[in-house]
Amino acid sequence: MGLRIRALPGEHAIDDRVDEQLASLITQVTNEITWYMSERGLTRADLAGRMGVSPGRVSQVLSGGENLTLRTLAGVLAALDARFEMQLAPREPVADGGDVSQLIEQSSDALIEDYRPLQQVDRPQEAADAVHIRPVHIRH
Repeated sequence: MGLRIRALPGEHAIDDRVDEQLASLITQVTNEITWYMSERGLTRADLAGRMGVSPGRVSQVLSGGENLTLRTLAGVLAALDARFEMQLAPREPVADGGDVSQLIEQSSDALIEDYRPLQQVDRPQEAADAVHIRPVHIRH
């Protein structure tokens, strides 16, 4: 007979939020690095050369398919001669009763109301401001 470990109440909800936050952070970080490189005309091969790793390793890191460590991120930033600026903000509260579909509908309505044609925006921050999103930024 094996040892059974029971999850504490609410533990699965926390695990789900951790997974959600991790996916969001990886996406934000890799998108920001990719944008930064693009703005400077750098390729993944250029970054690999600066980091002393293979282009495949850079692709692996920037694909978001792995858990990006702070050490790896620091290596990328050092190679790009850049730094991250981060902001910690409270999560948006879930609508009363936990009705996620209602929250999504409200968010969609707000997004549509705040929309302005993004093709008129030539800077990511302006696009983010147009829909009230605050991305993480790399600063040189």
